[in-house]
Amino acid sequence: MVLLLVAATVAGAINAAVGSGSLLTLPVLMAAGLPPGVAVRTNTTGMVFSTVGAVAGYRKEIQAERPNLRPLSIATLIGAMSGSLLLLKASPGTLDVVVPILICVALVMVVSQPRLTKTLKERQARRAEAAAPDSASGGNAGNKSPYRRPALVLPMGLASIYGGFFTAAQGILYMAILSVGTGRKLGDVNAVKNQMSLIVNASAAAVYLVAHFVWGAEIFWIGTALVAIGSLIGGYFGAHLAKRLPDAILRGVIVVVAIAALARQLWG
Repeated sequence: MVLLLVAATVAGAINAAVGSGSLLTLPVLMAAGLPPGVAVRTNTTGMVFSTVGAVAGYRKEIQAERPNLRPLSIATLIGAMSGSLLLLKASPGTLDVVVPILICVALVMVVSQPRLTKTLKERQARRAEAAAPDSASGGNAGNKSPYRRPALVLPMGLASIYGGFFTAAQGILYMAILSVGTGRKLGDVNAVKNQMSLIVNASAAAVYLVAHFVWGAEIFWIGTALVAIGSLIGGYFGAHLAKRLPDAILRGVIVVVAIAALARQLWG
């Protein structure tokens, strides 16, 4: 119980800064003898409080973007609920196949994010020049928030299916998609990443709670309480720490966590 509380506190801080904190708490829960499905449900329900703490730490930044987040939030909600329903039916072996692949994809996107962002900006600049006559006549398409772009909303919705299915390592995937899709630095999209993670965790937890009370899907409530307490504290203070990290250091932390997560899935 002490180990789980400590792991949850550290995991909450990692979630706020990068994501993938559940890769600390899930092994502890499974080491206590919980089956993978029960461990995921227990962990996800408690980790809702991690994202509550992180969102509280980023409340000003999220408030500034809130008018532009409705399409992204809806896609994330639908994806997360779909993924959590899949978990109730999926075999444990499915996780062993899906998780390493998505971590590798996210890792490549994070490492190549500066180059991808530069390429996208150059392409957008060429399109803006080509559309200059239309904008001169009163169009304002260039002012549209990048968070409303279908090319960003759709991948986030698909990634949220995975987030609702497993939750661990979802933050790395979200950071990669948001930074590449918006052309912004990792630190600049972290607030929105935490907001979307809250939606995913809360909606997945809601599905698990219904499944628990209606169909008897098991949740280890003592573990949920410990994860909730520790991750709430860690999430709040981790958000304040993440704001102070330079983009290069934040990218390095993401790479280290992603490699550790990948090693844990392949050889853990």
